[in-house]
Amino acid sequence: MPRKVVQGPIRDKEKTKLKLLGAVGKILRTKGYSGLKVSKIAAVAGFDKKLIYEYFGSTDKLIDEYIKSQDYWSQIAGGGVETEITDGGQELSKLALVNQFESLKKNKELQKIILWELSENKPILRKLADEREEMGDLMFKNITDPYFGEEKAKRFRAIMALLISGAYYLNIHTATNGSNFCGLDMKSDEGRAEIEGAMKEIIDCVYQK
Repeated sequence: MPRKVVQGPIRDKEKTKLKLLGAVGKILRTKGYSGLKVSKIAAVAGFDKKLIYEYFGSTDKLIDEYIKSQDYWSQIAGGGVETEITDGGQELSKLALVNQFESLKKNKELQKIILWELSENKPILRKLADEREEMGDLMFKNITDPYFGEEKAKRFRAIMALLISGAYYLNIHTATNGSNFCGLDMKSDEGRAEIEGAMKEIIDCVYQK
């Protein structure tokens, strides 16, 4: 019986790409986005920097691929959350918000990426924000907008904007400056459960209204 081939150009290429992507994440965690230089990424991955250009085309494209792999809403658009949408997106909205809140808590690299977005005007980050908006717009247009109608759909989008940005801020604030916010301990299960409960309650109120 022939032995299974476990090495080869294709397999080696994929393993190398994964190591290079992993190096981007490691640098983000330890040095922040200012450390994302081509020579540093190559050194952390243990490869010659020419492989970055060979496999990704440029450092920016490597970083872009890594960012997309971490971005929560990119994963949602790709089918990361499965639930019924016959209710006009009520359960989907709650599930997506709560999952985002918890995902960001665990993903230190994504926290760094969001801070990077807020502090620097770079084409790579502008592109991510634009793509995130496009994906979100598709979800709104296909699920919630038809349910609410034109005017109420705008108000629902505004409410989602506040809830999503609030989830970002609470997690980043907790990770960098402290655990308490409005008297709730954001590092405790109880405190986080209060936030998640409030998110769900707001969405339910909007749909009931």
